[in-house]
Amino acid sequence: MTKIHKKADVLLGLQWGDEGKGKIVDVLTPKYDIIARFQGGPNAGHTLEFDNKKIILHTIPSGIFHESAINIIGNGVVIDPVIFNKEIESLEISKEVLRKSLYISKKAHLILPSHRLLDAVYEKSKGDKKIGSTLKGIGPAYTDKIARLGLRAGCIKQKDFKEKYEALKHVHLRIADSFNIDDDIRIEGKRFEEYEKLWFESLKLLEKMPLIDSEIFVNKSLKDGLSLLAEGAQGTLLDIDFGSYPFVTSSNTITAGACTGLGIAPSMTGEVLGIFKAYCTRVGSGPFPTELFDETGDKLRTQGNEFGSTTGRPRRCGWLDLTALKYAIMLNGVTKLIMTKADVLNDFDEIKVCTHYKLKNQKIDHFPFEADNKDLTPVYKTLKGWKKPLEDIKTFGQAPKPLKDFVKYVEAFVETPVWLISTGPDRKQIITQ
Repeated sequence: MTKIHKKADVLLGLQWGDEGKGKIVDVLTPKYDIIARFQGGPNAGHTLEFDNKKIILHTIPSGIFHESAINIIGNGVVIDPVIFNKEIESLEISKEVLRKSLYISKKAHLILPSHRLLDAVYEKSKGDKKIGSTLKGIGPAYTDKIARLGLRAGCIKQKDFKEKYEALKHVHLRIADSFNIDDDIRIEGKRFEEYEKLWFESLKLLEKMPLIDSEIFVNKSLKDGLSLLAEGAQGTLLDIDFGSYPFVTSSNTITAGACTGLGIAPSMTGEVLGIFKAYCTRVGSGPFPTELFDETGDKLRTQGNEFGSTTGRPRRCGWLDLTALKYAIMLNGVTKLIMTKADVLNDFDEIKVCTHYKLKNQKIDHFPFEADNKDLTPVYKTLKGWKKPLEDIKTFGQAPKPLKDFVKYVEAFVETPVWLISTGPDRKQIITQ
């Protein structure tokens, strides 16, 4: 009899990122043998809090603090060796242990110093129409990947790596010069040559890490019955195809991205766990139909500590957009929902949720192509706030009735069950249904 393969579960964000994926992956890791990042780069900031410690991961999967799990940086990820090196040093995990628990796909693309230079040049050239890039070189790195110019992690050990590096760098420098930007552009506060030197020094650590054919490893692991959780970065509404283009990231952040970013067939995906905040936030420019510019928006930002974990930028805040959430659930085939930051709404008398939009008197019940139209207005349903702290609640049955009503309303609207509710940053602050 043919052995039945395990299927890979997928965990991803359903909004504009910052939904709290890091904590949830950390909570769920004991249930899995392998945690694998499938897209994005160091523009991600997955925050974990436990044992009175706060850790922010940018490239490394969020299961790294569980010794039983293998963590994989998949082929769909782009890696900056400098940021990767700093991240490793901040973990307080020995390099010997890391080499046993952290594997890197040979096909993952590298972010060069000149990618970061180009990112800054492109953003400056846009003036007041800038996208709000994190300036980590993500876009230019993915551009080179699609243009078949990029350098991959597996190239590091090739004899002609330096020659390939120099050739690509000079292509980038010529492009940068063509923009005639007079500013002295720095990378992490360093001149280009200084950062380039640091980049090559950092490359030595990457070279010593286990570089694998990750698609072979992943599929063999599933065939052998090991369980795998694919960890997404950013959020569905930042997807390069289905997000609020052009104010999006440079990769596919949806379930399909897990297939291409790890090399697994669509038929090999299992549960799809979608994470959303009990309200909405966004970093950078772009459409945000439910954004609040009043005291309520300020209160959400303050109560939720809504400042980018990677950039430190204040996040734009607004009410939960159920129309956009239902759209994201459709794109991803979400089977279970996880709601985070419910505790941020503890002090609100009333809580609003967007049920549809209006554009020139036309009702729109999906996230539209015209999301950036200034005449697009959200239509709200007002729900009662629970006005109680949630940190000591462990089961849904113990939750205050207004919170139960809120959750049930969301479930009915999006036709998907809410499985877990996060009530704080610590891994222990979870309500189960």
